Amino acid sequence: MKPESRPPNPEVHDKWIHKFLAHLATDRGASAYTQRNYRQALMEFARWHRDEHQALPAWEKLQRDDFRNYLRHLGRHNLSRAATQLRFSALRTFYKFLMRHGVVETLPIKNLSLPKLEKRLPKFLTVQQMKDLLEAPVKLLAGRKHQGGPGRPVSAVACLRDVAVLETIYSCGLRISELCGLRAEDIDWSERLVRVRGKGKKERLVPIGEPAWKAIQNYWGVLKHPPSGPSSVFFAETRKVAPLKPLQLSRRLKQYLVIAGLDPALTPHKLRHSYATHLLDAGADLRSVQELLGHAHLVTTQVYTHVTTERLKKAYDAAHPRA
Repeated sequence: MKPESRPPNPEVHDKWIHKFLAHLATDRGASAYTQRNYRQALMEFARWHRDEHQALPAWEKLQRDDFRNYLRHLGRHNLSRAATQLRFSALRTFYKFLMRHGVVETLPIKNLSLPKLEKRLPKFLTVQQMKDLLEAPVKLLAGRKHQGGPGRPVSAVACLRDVAVLETIYSCGLRISELCGLRAEDIDWSERLVRVRGKGKKERLVPIGEPAWKAIQNYWGVLKHPPSGPSSVFFAETRKVAPLKPLQLSRRLKQYLVIAGLDPALTPHKLRHSYATHLLDAGADLRSVQELLGHAHLVTTQVYTHVTTERLKKAYDAAHPRA
């Protein structure tokens, strides 16, 4: 081992980065994913600056050329356009934080020319595929009971929970972090509404369909201590009261995707895409879907209209005699 070797990605101690990350967690109520991504982006930039200039960045002294050099550095490593955009989004938000605290007066990355994102339509499941997925936990339980013999036992409680989880995501169009953050007190049973805590501590009310709230009641009905008040709606394990975590949910979903004959690489967010696409296909207006999804800007929701438009074009080309 070389005497001066150091571990990869050594920790960077920058007071303003740490203050900003604390601000994200407390004041902004940013999701765990946003906190993680912004932390990695800022630490990565600080390490790059240290390697290039043998010193941590003095944020108030950095100029646009510094960020152009960093952009070229990212380009040499063949980062995707989305990954590059994410890094500069973190830097932009961080600098706005520094401006509010009087550390800097201007935004040195303003109007910096970044690679444009590829136009990608969101992936979604068809109505039948969604139905197959929602039935997968019950099929898993029934299959193991029928097979019997050795093997890891399948918990009926966990399967009932997973039915309720999948139904709720699809019924309410929730992000995975929103689903895992649901509390018992957030469900209004009489009005069949759910209070959702979205990005930036924003709250919205969304309807919950009958299959979803019945699935939650079935799940709660087999628990020794059903949730109430601020308790989580979905627990991680049957013997504990820890809330379900996003990573646990993602792992369970992969299993059900295989059972349903679908691509196991699909993420829980694709259920949200399916929710939005199916609403628009059935005639829901764009503004209503925007509110249901909790999008701050209509342009974010408009991507789903491209999906439905493409499907209409294909149907037209296939069916019209003079297409």
